[in-house]
Amino acid sequence: MKHAWLYKITRPVISVLFKICYRPTYIGLNNIPTQGPFVLAGNHTNYFDCLLLMSSTRQVIHFLAKEELIKGLKGIIFKNMGIISVNRKIHDKTALNNSIKALKENKVIGIFPEGTINRTEDLIMPFKIGAVKMSKDAKCKIVPFIIKGKYKLFRKSITITFLTPYKIEKDLDVENKKLMDIIKIELGKGDNI
Repeated sequence: MKHAWLYKITRPVISVLFKICYRPTYIGLNNIPTQGPFVLAGNHTNYFDCLLLMSSTRQVIHFLAKEELIKGLKGIIFKNMGIISVNRKIHDKTALNNSIKALKENKVIGIFPEGTINRTEDLIMPFKIGAVKMSKDAKCKIVPFIIKGKYKLFRKSITITFLTPYKIEKDLDVENKKLMDIIKIELGKGDNI
């Protein structure tokens, strides 16, 4: 697992700038464990979602991200941010194994189980099973989160809510549906901001 030295250096700056520019509302921060290992899993609304998560905790979050991000010059940046690359064209066992290894090293994984930004009219798209599988295999908790609203400059228009952490103990398909249901139900409460 590569070190995320660039993440550690840039996170405080990114966090301050992000909070000034987008004025996010954070709910349930006490549900984020004080140390790893755990998996942060939630809905994906925008490219800025990773920055929103980064600004939520001082812990280093190792995000799963498409492998295209680690190619070329930008790859140097993203590799040193500690991302785990995923080949989205196949069932990428290497990415899953790297994530489980990171969790067993007491690290934190950030994942959007939809696999891509949701541009549909549905609250969420079907979840891929990786989040619950890595959580179960690493015997660590999963922390569901929901993102509501839009990223609007200098307006309090985006909210992230961290829900109660729990252990994955049953059949993976059952657990994946449970995670989807938790997030979908919470997203459906009240009006989107």
